Amino acid sequence: MSKFFPIQPIYLALLVVELYFLVVDFSVVTLVATLISCVLLLRQYSKPCLLKTILILCLFASYFLFVNWKSGRDYQAAPEHLPAIHVIPDSISVNGDRLSFRGRYAQQSYQAFYRLKSETEKRYFQNLWQNTVIRGKIKLTEAEEQRNFKGFDYRAYLKTQKIYRLAQIESIDAVEEAKALSLFDHLRSLRRRAIVHIQSKFPAPMAHYMTGLLFGYLDSSFDEMGELYSSLGIIHLFALSGMQVGFFLGKFRYLLLRLGIKQETVNGLQIPFSVLYAVLTGGSVSVIRSLLQSYLALFNIRKLDNLALSLMVMFFLVPHFLATAGGVLSFAYAFILGLIDFEDLSGKRQLLAQTLAVYIGILPFLMWYFSSFQPVSILLTACLSFLFDVILLPLLSFLFLLSPLIGLSLLNPFFQLLEDFISFLGHFFSRSLILGSPSVGLLLMLVIGLGLLYDFYKLKKARIILSIALCLLFFLVKNPAYNEVTMVDVGQGDSIFLRDMKGKTLLIDVGGKPGFASSQTWQRAAETPNAERTLLPYLKSQGIGKIDQLVLTHTDTDHIGDLEAVAKELDIGEILVSQGSLTVPEFRKRLKKLAAPVRVLQAGDKLPIMGSQLQVLYPSQVGDGGNNDSLVLYGSLLGLRFLFTGDLEKEGEETLMAAYPKLPVDVLKAGHHGSKGSSSPAFLDFISPKLALISAGKNNRYRHPHQETLQRFERMQTLIYRTDQMGAVRFKGIKQWQIEVVK
Repeated sequence: MSKFFPIQPIYLALLVVELYFLVVDFSVVTLVATLISCVLLLRQYSKPCLLKTILILCLFASYFLFVNWKSGRDYQAAPEHLPAIHVIPDSISVNGDRLSFRGRYAQQSYQAFYRLKSETEKRYFQNLWQNTVIRGKIKLTEAEEQRNFKGFDYRAYLKTQKIYRLAQIESIDAVEEAKALSLFDHLRSLRRRAIVHIQSKFPAPMAHYMTGLLFGYLDSSFDEMGELYSSLGIIHLFALSGMQVGFFLGKFRYLLLRLGIKQETVNGLQIPFSVLYAVLTGGSVSVIRSLLQSYLALFNIRKLDNLALSLMVMFFLVPHFLATAGGVLSFAYAFILGLIDFEDLSGKRQLLAQTLAVYIGILPFLMWYFSSFQPVSILLTACLSFLFDVILLPLLSFLFLLSPLIGLSLLNPFFQLLEDFISFLGHFFSRSLILGSPSVGLLLMLVIGLGLLYDFYKLKKARIILSIALCLLFFLVKNPAYNEVTMVDVGQGDSIFLRDMKGKTLLIDVGGKPGFASSQTWQRAAETPNAERTLLPYLKSQGIGKIDQLVLTHTDTDHIGDLEAVAKELDIGEILVSQGSLTVPEFRKRLKKLAAPVRVLQAGDKLPIMGSQLQVLYPSQVGDGGNNDSLVLYGSLLGLRFLFTGDLEKEGEETLMAAYPKLPVDVLKAGHHGSKGSSSPAFLDFISPKLALISAGKNNRYRHPHQETLQRFERMQTLIYRTDQMGAVRFKGIKQWQIEVVK
C-alpha cells in the first residue's frame, strides 16, 4: 500500500486533515500545526517525494475550495419561499403535534417543520413511508447560530449536511405522490417502511431497540431512556459502526459463498451491498467509515494504511464529516485501535489495556464535544457491548425477518427488564465527571501529549514527566486561570455566572421557558429543559461541576424555571432566596424536593467572591416574590462596580434610590430584560452606568428590550450589550476585565 504514495499514507492523511481545517475553518493554531508537520516531513523525505506530496495536497486544496465556494453560493441563492417540498420519508419525526423532516426542492435540501392540525393528520405522518410532495405556504428562514461560548451552532451543523435554510410549513394545500424518484429515494422509502412496520408490529421498548440497532433510528418516545444511556456514557451502543457492519457483511459474504459464488464476484457485490446497507441505516459517518475499511481490508490494506485511505476517500463522500462530533469520534476511535499494540500482553490483560488506551486516547475529544466523561462507561461498554452486538443484534434481525409471518413480542419483558436495569444504574451513576472543554491549543497539546506518552511509556523518566504535564493540562482545562462574569444567553430569561480564580462559583438565576399545556393528549410533546441547551453546556465547558451559591432573585419562570434541571446535573452548595419568594407555595414545594440547603438573604448580607464581595441591597422587607421583590446585588469586582437587579422595575428602583443616596455603577444588569417599566430615567441619572447588560430572547414576544429603554441608555451614552443580538456576554480577566461576545 505504502509504495503507491510518496510519503507514509497516515502522514499524508494528517496533512490533508490539516489542509481541510485551514481552508474551511482557518485558525492560527491550525496554521502553526500544519507548518510544524511540514517541517518535520522535510527532514524525512527526499525532494521528489515532497513534490509529489505537494501536488496531491494541491488537488485536495482545490477540491476543498470548490466545496467551500459551492456551499457559499447555495447559501446565498436560497429563496424566501417554496411552493412545495419533497418529503424525505426516513427523516420524518413526530413529537406531539410537531412534525419535522428533511426535504428538498429544486435540488436543494431543507430542514422542515410543521405544526400538526389534527390527530388524524398526526397518524397520517406517523405512518407515512412513501415519497410524497407537500404543496402549500412554506416560508424559509435561517437556522440559529451559536449563542453561547462553546455552544452548539445549529446553522453550521446544517451546513455540513448541505442544508442552508429552515422550511416552516405554515399551511398545507395538497399532499401528492412524488415523481421521478432516484434509487436513493426508493431506498429511503424502504427504510422508512421498515421503521413504521416495526413500530406497528412490536411494542415499546422492544421496537426502540430494533429500529435503533437495525436501522439507526430512535424516535422522540425514546428520549427519556436516551438521556439515561447518555448519562451513563453508553448511548454509542446504538451508534451503528464496526460490530454491526461486520455482522451484516459477514452474513452477506457467508451466504453468497455458500451458494457457490466465487470470492472475486462476492468482493464486487460487496460494493452495492455496502451502498444499500449505508442508506438503510441512515448513512452515518461511522457506518460509511466501517464499510470503507471493511472493503479495503479485502485487498490486504491493514491498520493505519487502511484508516488513512478511508479518511481521504471519505472527504469525497461526505466532505464535512470532520465538522461533526460523530465523524471526529468515529475516526479517532479507529485511529487509536489501529495504532495501539499490546501483543506482549495476553488474554484479559490485553483486553483491559486496549480498552483503557482507547478511552484515555479519546478523552480529549470527549471533553471537546461534551465537556465530561463517565468513568463507569468503560465497564458498562465492555459488558453491554457483548449483549448488544453478540446477542441482541442477531436476535432482533431474526425477529424482524420473521415479523411478516409471526409477531414475536413475547420477548418485550426482557427489554423492559433491561431498561429497568439501566434505570437502576442511572440512579447511582447519573452524573458524569465534568472535566471542561479545552481550547483548540490545549486540545492539540493533550492529543500530542497522549501520543508521546504511548511512544515513551516504557521509559520511566519520560513516562513520569509526560504524565505530570498531562495532569497539568487537564487541570488547566478544568480550572481556567481567570475570573469571569458571564451573562449566559438563555433566551427570554436571566442567568449570570460568576467565578473567581480560586474556584468560587456563584450563579444568579437559571433561566427557564414558560410552559403552555396542550389542550389534548395527542398534542403533548416531549420537552427538553432550556438549560440543557444553553446554561448547562456552558457551565460544563468551563469545568463547573458544583455551584457554591445559587441566587434565585425571584419566582418568575424565566428566572427559576430550570432549577430542577440544573440541580440534577450539578451539585449546589446552597440556594439563596428572598423572604418574599418563600411566600409562594409552589416555589416552597420545589425547594423542598431539592437536596441543597436554602438560606434567606436580607439587605446588608454579603457574598464574598474575587477577593471582594457582593452586597445585598434589596429587598429590605418581605415582598411577594414578584418583579419588585427581586434580590439586588452590588459590588466592585476587579475595579468595576456591578449592579445586578433581577426584574426590578420603577417602584423598586425608587425604593433603592431612597435607601442608598450614593450608588455609583459601572455595569448595570438592566432590570426586567430592558422592559419599558424598568431602568427609569431617574434611576439611570442616579447611578450613571457606563455599560448596560440586557438579557432577552431573540425575537421574543414581549419585544424586549423596549425601544424607549434603549433610547434612555443612548441618552446616557451607556454602552449596551444584549444577548438577543450578541449572544452571551463575558467579562474575563485576571487583574482587569476584557469583554467578549459570541457574535
